[in-house]
Amino acid sequence: MSTATSALARGTQSLVRWFDSWAADERDGQDPRAIDWFRVSPFVAIHVACFAVLLVGWSPFAVAFAVCFYVVRMFAITAFYHRYFSHRSFCTSRVMQFCFALLGATAAQRGPLWWAAHHRAHHRHSDEDADVHSPERQGFWYSHVGWILAQGNFRTRVELVPDLARYPELRFLDRFDSLVPLATMGALFGLGVLLERFAPGLGTNGPQLFVWGFAISTVALYHLTFSINSLAHRVGSRRFETPDQSRNNWLLALFTLGEGWHNNHHRYQASVRQGFRWWEFDPSYYVLRTAALVGLVWDLRPVPERILREGASR
Repeated sequence: MSTATSALARGTQSLVRWFDSWAADERDGQDPRAIDWFRVSPFVAIHVACFAVLLVGWSPFAVAFAVCFYVVRMFAITAFYHRYFSHRSFCTSRVMQFCFALLGATAAQRGPLWWAAHHRAHHRHSDEDADVHSPERQGFWYSHVGWILAQGNFRTRVELVPDLARYPELRFLDRFDSLVPLATMGALFGLGVLLERFAPGLGTNGPQLFVWGFAISTVALYHLTFSINSLAHRVGSRRFETPDQSRNNWLLALFTLGEGWHNNHHRYQASVRQGFRWWEFDPSYYVLRTAALVGLVWDLRPVPERILREGASR
């Protein structure tokens, strides 16, 4: 096969995997740290789109929408992609499971099976050589963002999430993981067009709401989520002597709705609560507690008393 033909074949495979992330690729298993730049170009494009703010400007509505959409999607990531799908720290109905998987997919952090499988692997090998986003083993840049671009981490490791893979609707969201972000982008652009037409006093439009509501909000979601892999293993305090370098960081907890209490989490990952003490701000836990009062979720797994006593002396 000629070089040009081979390059065309690789490009075609990458294009197919934009839409079908379970499609086979001849490069699977080869140089796992290599970056397929064509495949990850949408990720790069979202970052570049943030600079369009210089063209579209801003409005109080667009900024407020971006902040609110960030908070809602961060909750879907931390409460459901992380605490529910990855750790099964509470129970919910199949309908709620799907609704929050759908909402989490709007954050463009791949599908729920892929996310949960990678996170389970992280806990199994935390800060060991097999941990693909350990700053101790892989370096800061790779642990923060390089790992998600590497072709070796593209495949959904279904064997690590058999409990989730039995749901066809979750497999669909995971396999065709670009559909929800694309629909979200179109919906936000369309909403901006409608608001410009029917509510001009808000001062927004399609391009502006796309840039603020999706691009800027999503990039903020990316890097604050990724910071738990990188910064939360480098900066902060250690209440528990875990085998890894996980740390508690109050500032990260503030911006990630409770995820920054990372050392707590690594000491007892099965708990729905990550802020173990009353003053450790964990809004995702508070929302889940409220949801439990009205029956949307149940069987919230607590922190055992022995773990709380162990941490009380530190």
